[in-house]
Amino acid sequence: MLHRPTKPPLTIRLCGPRGFCAGVDRAIQIVVLALKKYGAPVYVRHEIVHNRYVVEGLQNLGAVFIEELHEIPAEHQQSPVVFSAHGVPKSVPADAESRNLFYLDATCPLVSKVHKQAMRHQRLGRHVLLIGHAGHPEVIGTMGQLPEGAVTLIETEEDAREFTPPAGQELGFVSQTTLSVEDTAGVIRALENRFPQMHAPAAESICYATTNRQDAVKAAAPGSDLFLVVGAPNSSNSRRLVEVAERAGAKRSLLVQRASEIPWDEIGEISVLGLSAGASAPEIIVDEIIAAFRERFDARVELAETAIETENFPVMRAIRDVELTSADMAFVNGAAI
Repeated sequence: MLHRPTKPPLTIRLCGPRGFCAGVDRAIQIVVLALKKYGAPVYVRHEIVHNRYVVEGLQNLGAVFIEELHEIPAEHQQSPVVFSAHGVPKSVPADAESRNLFYLDATCPLVSKVHKQAMRHQRLGRHVLLIGHAGHPEVIGTMGQLPEGAVTLIETEEDAREFTPPAGQELGFVSQTTLSVEDTAGVIRALENRFPQMHAPAAESICYATTNRQDAVKAAAPGSDLFLVVGAPNSSNSRRLVEVAERAGAKRSLLVQRASEIPWDEIGEISVLGLSAGASAPEIIVDEIIAAFRERFDARVELAETAIETENFPVMRAIRDVELTSADMAFVNGAAI
C-alpha cells in the first residue's frame, strides 16, 4: 500500500482589513463606468492604482494608460481621460481644459482632503511642510496644488533636523496618506521639537485604510515565520506593510505581486504565515496565494481582524446613471479581474 507523504501543517494568519480600500474601489469603478457609458478608448493618466494586474484588467476592457495628456491622439480628443487615484497637480486639469478634453478626476477623496489642508495652511500665511516620499505621484500632486516654493518636502527625521524655515513665516504640515504611522510620528516629533508652534492639519492626513492595514499586520506578525504582503513595488502603502511586519515581529517579510513570485526554495520550514495585501491589491491574488500554499501545506486560515471598514466614496454625477452588473462589481471589488 502506497503512503502519500503528509503535508506539513501551516497556520495562515489572514489580515483584515486588507486589499482594496474605498478610494481604490472608486477609482476603478470610475474607469469601468466611463468605458460602459462612453465606450473605448478611455484614457487614464498614470496607473489608476499601483497594481499591474488591475491595470492589465482595465486595458483588456479598453482603457489606455498614458503618462501625459499630449499622448492622446488627435482623433481621440473627444474620448474621456481619467486622472489617477493618487491626485494630480493643478497644472494637469488646466492642461486638459486648454486641450478641450473631457476629464474625470478619480483622485481619492482622502488625498483631496490633504490638498485642501495644504491650501488652508498657505491661505493662513504658513509655509507648508509635506511629509512624504520624493517622486511619489501623490506627493507630486500635493506639491502641485501650491505655488513653487510654498511647500518643502520632509522625508526623514534627518530632513526635519536640517530644515531651515523661511524667515518670519509660520509653519504647517501635512502628510502623504500612505506612510508608516510610526515613521511619520517620528518625523513630526522631530519637527515639533524644533518648531513647537508648528500647526497640524485640521484632521489626520494618513488615511483610515493605511492605518487599519498596518494595525492588522501588527496583530498578525508576532510569531510569524514568514509574512507576505501582496502589492506592487511602486505601491507606497504595500511597501510600508512589509516594514511594519518586520518591526512587529515577523522573522521575514516579503512583497509579492503574484504567487509565482514566492521564493519556495528559500522559505524553509515554516509553521505560521502572515498574509496581507496593500490597498491597491485585488482579493483574487490573495486567494491565489492561499491556494498555492494549500498545494504544499496542510494549511488552515485564521483571520486576524482588527477593524471592519464600511467607507464608500461615490463617483461623480456624470457617470452615476450607469448601472454595473454583478460581474462588473466583482471586477471593481477585486474578486475577478
